[in-house]
Amino acid sequence: MTFTTKLRIAGAAAFLTSTILTHSALAADDTIKIGVLHSLSGTMAISETTLKDTMLMLIEQQNAKGGVLGKQLEAVVVDPASDWPLFAEKARELMTVQNVDVMFGCWTSVSRKSVLPVIEELNGLLFYPVQYEGEESSKNVFYTGAAPNQQAIPATDYFLEELGVEKFALLGTDYVYPRTTNKILEQYLKDKGIAAEDIFVNYTPFGHSDWSKIVADVVALGADGKKVGVISTINGDANIGFYKELAAAGISADDIPVVAFSVGEEELSGLDTTNLVGHLAAWNYFQSADAPVNAEFIKEWKAYAGEDRVTNDPMEAHYIGFNMWVNAVEAAGTTDVDAVRTAMYGQKFPNLTGSEAEMLTNHHLTKPVLIGEIQSDGQFDIISQTEPVAGDAWTDFLPESAVLESDWKDLECGMYNTDTKTCVQLNSNY
Repeated sequence: MTFTTKLRIAGAAAFLTSTILTHSALAADDTIKIGVLHSLSGTMAISETTLKDTMLMLIEQQNAKGGVLGKQLEAVVVDPASDWPLFAEKARELMTVQNVDVMFGCWTSVSRKSVLPVIEELNGLLFYPVQYEGEESSKNVFYTGAAPNQQAIPATDYFLEELGVEKFALLGTDYVYPRTTNKILEQYLKDKGIAAEDIFVNYTPFGHSDWSKIVADVVALGADGKKVGVISTINGDANIGFYKELAAAGISADDIPVVAFSVGEEELSGLDTTNLVGHLAAWNYFQSADAPVNAEFIKEWKAYAGEDRVTNDPMEAHYIGFNMWVNAVEAAGTTDVDAVRTAMYGQKFPNLTGSEAEMLTNHHLTKPVLIGEIQSDGQFDIISQTEPVAGDAWTDFLPESAVLESDWKDLECGMYNTDTKTCVQLNSNY
C-alpha cells in the first residue's frame, strides 16, 4: 500500500471511527473512558493512525481480561487532523464533554505543547509516546518516548565514534522538536571539537516535497573530502520526498549516512528501500528485536490489524505506558489523576526488547538505545543496543538546563534549580 493510499484511507475513516467510538451505547458510569488523541488525517496521519489502532487493540485486550477496577474500558477517539491548535480543542472536548479519565496521544511536540496548557488547567493526564526534544516536565504528562539522551546524543556519538563523521547536516521539519534537538546537538558537537562551519542546519515546512537543493547542499558540504553525515528530524510524509531525492542523487549510506529520529517501520512500509539500505535510524525499539515478548506482541498486532502491518517504536511506548497506567490505577484503586500520578512512580513493566522499563519521578522512562540499519524489506538490522538509560527531562549540554532537575515525587517540581534551590515557575502548575 502506498503512502498516498494510506493517507486517503486514514482521512476517509477518521470521521466514521470517531463517530462510532464517541457514541458508545455504554453508560459513562459503567466504563472508564480513555481519550485517543491522534491525527487520522493530514500530514501526520501516516504515523499517528497506527497509534490509534494500537490503543484500540490494547483496550480490547484489557477488556478481555476483565477491564480495570471491574469496569470495561471505552475508547473515545478524536481526530485533531494534524492541526496543532485543534489538538487543544479536542483535548478540552475529551476532558470536559466526554469526561475521559486519561488521554494517550500527540506525535509532534507542537501538538503536545498545544495540549499542555489545557491539561494543566483541567488537571488531566496525557501519555505522550514519541521521541522529543526534552526541556519539559509537566506533572500532567508522562513522557514514554525518548528524551535526547536516549536517542539524539547516542546516535551522534555513533556517527562520531563508529563512522568517523566530521561534518554534520542537521535537517529538520520547522517546529519545536527539531529546533530544540538541533540546538542541543549543535552545542554537543562543538563541545566534541566540531567547528561551527562544519555544521549545516536546515528546516523545511511540514509536507515539504522539493528536496533537490537541500540534498545538493549536503553533498557540497563534503567537497573538501571530509566525511559528512545527516541527522534527520524530518517528520511526517516529507520523508518520502527526502529519501526519494537521496536515491535520485545516487547517494548511498557509504557516501553520506543518514540517521533518522522519526522514520521507522511504518514510514518505510510504502517505500522502495533498495537504495536506502545501510542508512540508519535511532530508536528504543525495532520490530526486529529478538525477544519472546516482542514475538508475541507482533503476532497479536498482525492478528488484530492485518498481516501486512508492522510494529514500531511509538507503538511500544503506548504499550508500556498503557500497561503502567492500568497497573497504577489498580494500585491506586481509582482513576483519579493525582492518585494515579503518585502510583505511577516506580512502576515497572517489561519492554519489547527483553529488558524492563521503569517510570521515574521526572515522568520519563528508562529505555535502551538501539541503532538500526535499513534493510531492503523495510525492516532494521539492529547494530547497536545499550542497557536501559534513564531519560533526562533537562539536558546536560545546555548551561541553562544543566542546573535544572525534575522530581515530582519528593521535590514536587518539574524545574528545580539546583543552584538556587528553588522551583522555577515556567508553567501554571509548576
